[in-house]
Amino acid sequence: MRRSARRRRTVSAYREGDRTVVLIPARMSVAEEQRWVTVMLEKLAAQESKRILGDGELSTRAAQLSEQYLGARAEPDSVRWVTNQNSRWGSCTPSEGSIRLSHRLQGMPEYVIDYVLLHELAHLLVPGHGPSFWKLLESYPRTERARGYLEGVVAAGRLPQLPTVREE
Repeated sequence: MRRSARRRRTVSAYREGDRTVVLIPARMSVAEEQRWVTVMLEKLAAQESKRILGDGELSTRAAQLSEQYLGARAEPDSVRWVTNQNSRWGSCTPSEGSIRLSHRLQGMPEYVIDYVLLHELAHLLVPGHGPSFWKLLESYPRTERARGYLEGVVAAGRLPQLPTVREE
C-alpha cells in the first residue's frame, strides 16, 4: 500500500515481483483503503487471467501439480469446470476420481487455481481435512497466500458495491 499526497481521486495497482502495490490518495480512510485493495486485486487478477483454461488443460495442469507436489500419486479420471458450485471453490469424488472446479475461479490468478486444484487432488489421497491432508499441501509454497486471496474474495462479496474507479 502506498499513499500519495499528490494523488487526489484515482486508485491504481500493479505487480512488483511477488508483491502487489496499490496506490491510493493519502486522505483515504482505512476502511476505504481495505475496500480498494480488494477491488484492485480483483481487477489485476482479471487482467492476468484473460485466457481461461479449458477442461483438457485443467487435466494437464492437474497431472503437473500431482507430479510436482504429490509424487504423481493423485491421478484423477476427470477434471472439469462446473457452473453449479456457488458455495465451494472445488469438489472431489474420490470413488469416481473426479474433480470439479467452480467457474467462479476463472479469472483468478493462476496460483489460486493451482491451489484449489491441488487441494482437490489431495482429496484423492486423503478424504477429510485432518493433519495428514494438510501435510500434503505443505509443499505448495503459495497455500497460505491462495487461501488468503479466496477469503478476501468471500469477504469482498459481503461489501456494498463501490463506484467505478478511474485508473491512471
